Amino acid sequence: MWTRREWREYFERIQRASEPFRPLRPMARLGGGRVEPAAGFSVRELDEAGLSLEQAQLLDLPVDVGRVNAYAPNVIALREFVRLSRGRS
Repeated sequence: MWTRREWREYFERIQRASEPFRPLRPMARLGGGRVEPAAGFSVRELDEAGLSLEQAQLLDLPVDVGRVNAYAPNVIALREFVRLSRGRS
């Protein structure tokens, strides 16, 4: 028989596993070190994360072809998102 604590841990793990993905929110660095939300990920960020435009479209990721620079936190977030999405499918 499980204890009350074991049941609580079990249900917490199930709840965490069933939580949907939160959509990624791309950010862009502005002059003066400011950061603000961007319209989408740049093609360079997708490339550095190992994604093509077709894969980004399949994952419903916003892409901003007007942006040319890559912001490192966006690349890290994309890599983590891809790793998690491959693990769940």
